[in-house]
Amino acid sequence: MRRYLPFVIVAIVALATVGTGFALYRAKRLTAPNAPKNSAASGTHVRGKAEALVTIEEFGDFQCPPCGIMSGVLRKIEEKEGDRVRLIYHHFPLAVHAHAREAALAAEAADRQGRFWEMHDLLYREQAIWSKAPDVPNLFNSYAGMIGLDLDRFKKDLQNPEVAERVDGDQKLGTSRGVTSTPTLFVNTVALPPAAINPPGLNKAVETALKEKSKP
Repeated sequence: MRRYLPFVIVAIVALATVGTGFALYRAKRLTAPNAPKNSAASGTHVRGKAEALVTIEEFGDFQCPPCGIMSGVLRKIEEKEGDRVRLIYHHFPLAVHAHAREAALAAEAADRQGRFWEMHDLLYREQAIWSKAPDVPNLFNSYAGMIGLDLDRFKKDLQNPEVAERVDGDQKLGTSRGVTSTPTLFVNTVALPPAAINPPGLNKAVETALKEKSKP
């Protein structure tokens, strides 16, 4: 028995090591974010073709100044790259911005009449005005008229629970993907680090993604 004792001890140590390693691995799996079952980017508000090489997803807040700047950057990228890039917009109104949720609802109400992107662009373009206005609802009504919406229908849709649900759904999606601030950007489902969320960083990320997708 003594002859086999060293081998028994080695076997016990080995089993303990394997068991500890598995436990650590399992713990990491439990604490790490779950990968989405479908890695393809999708959303309600899409501008661009489904077969585009690069998809940029934005979680944005209409009252967020950096989002306003980023909207212009994204527009230039869309114009430059054409059909090679598409944009998906998700709502993520922050509580710190008093009128952000109202603006998101206005964009969703506009979507009911097929004018989401027109309202999206107008809200960002006029952000400095409406974000400080004393009567935001009336100003949003005027924007609805500017983009050719049926005003009575727009007002009713603002009160529609389904409109609010779509905003809330986007926000829940963002939270599930680790979004805590705006703008948060994903390029082909890969989150850009905060340090790269600026015009040079985004342009570089898009260029890199295009090169990767263009490889034979």
